[in-house]
Amino acid sequence: MILPAIPLPFYLILSTVVFSIGLLGIMTKQNGVRLLMCVELMLNSANINLVAFSSYNNDITGQVFVLFTIALAAAEAAIGFGIFMAVYRMKYRIELNDFNILRW
Repeated sequence: MILPAIPLPFYLILSTVVFSIGLLGIMTKQNGVRLLMCVELMLNSANINLVAFSSYNNDITGQVFVLFTIALAAAEAAIGFGIFMAVYRMKYRIELNDFNILRW
């Protein structure tokens, strides 16, 4: 028995909800780790869109592009966590309101 495919608007609604949650988290940022998690949510919502349209058009280029964005997101998270851990060792907290230790 072949199940019917999920329609494209459902993917778009899911992506919009995930992007909105990430955007809300970035606008109300208080913690650096929370900021990175919200950026990851926004990138994942873009990935959902790419995969949905790629599947809808029977084309694989969107899915290949998603692999590159996942690799980019992993590199961004690793560098961000490294910077946050270096700041945490100096100040014992990661609050973005007073995050000016890296300025000249």
